[in-house]
Amino acid sequence: MAVYQIVETGDEILRMPAKKIEKITPNVGKLLDNLRDTLEASETGVGLAAPQIGISKRAIVVSYEEEYYELINPEIVSKEGEDTDTEGCLSVPGVLGEVTRAVKVQVVGLNRQGEEVKIKAEGFLARIFQHEIDHLEGILFIDRAEKIRRVE
Repeated sequence: MAVYQIVETGDEILRMPAKKIEKITPNVGKLLDNLRDTLEASETGVGLAAPQIGISKRAIVVSYEEEYYELINPEIVSKEGEDTDTEGCLSVPGVLGEVTRAVKVQVVGLNRQGEEVKIKAEGFLARIFQHEIDHLEGILFIDRAEKIRRVE
């Protein structure tokens, strides 16, 4: 497919709520493929949301411990616990921050066939889903961070 340039802070698309995907079409499959290719090309990322490649659509991909997740119109339907840890973002290069998030989440969305998918995640995987779904709302991790620091 295609590797896109990752949109960085300052681009207004990162601050806008993404549009719901109303119909699963071949273009939605291509979007998921392009997100995956772009994430893999980044080498350091563990998740990517469509707005990060300049597309205002509610789609995310996550790669964690040999598992690969792709979700259309994902929503967090339940949260448990609270933990603070360091986060970074491909769209905010050179910056890390301490962000408090839920320890466990349940995420509901659609797969590329339009079937409902429910994922129970905890720990780092739960953090990734929350981070990527925030992107769909126009929220960056630096908006939630308690401490922000620059790194080289």
